[in-house]
Amino acid sequence: MEGRGAHLLAVMLVLGLCVLVEGQKPSACQCSRMTPSNRKNCGFPGISEEQCFDLGCCFDSSIGGVPWCFHPLSEQASEQCVMEVSARQNCGYPGISRKECVARQCCFSELIFEVPWCFYPQPDTTGELDNCHY
Repeated sequence: MEGRGAHLLAVMLVLGLCVLVEGQKPSACQCSRMTPSNRKNCGFPGISEEQCFDLGCCFDSSIGGVPWCFHPLSEQASEQCVMEVSARQNCGYPGISRKECVARQCCFSELIFEVPWCFYPQPDTTGELDNCHY
């Protein structure tokens, strides 16, 4: 019986987490800065825009041959830190702390291995960031 109770508790925890995530539509910047060739599928064939947003994903059906419902770029405290991982320019060294990275006025994200965790923010030369507020 104990195993069954633990299993039921785990299922309820997962369902609770899904409810918390559901409905958190990503910002326009998190979606628009994702290049089509780097989109990672977040849906299923025939998913609607509303269903996609309910999953917390981006939707753009204007380009064929790539996922229309896709995972957004990660949200950072600063819009200048929202970029694809392939665009990161190293601003630190292996093992740099968040505190030291921020002291260098750089962005820090340790979520993805094998890419710089401390990286330079992207410059705002176009004024595009004025429209990208969270």
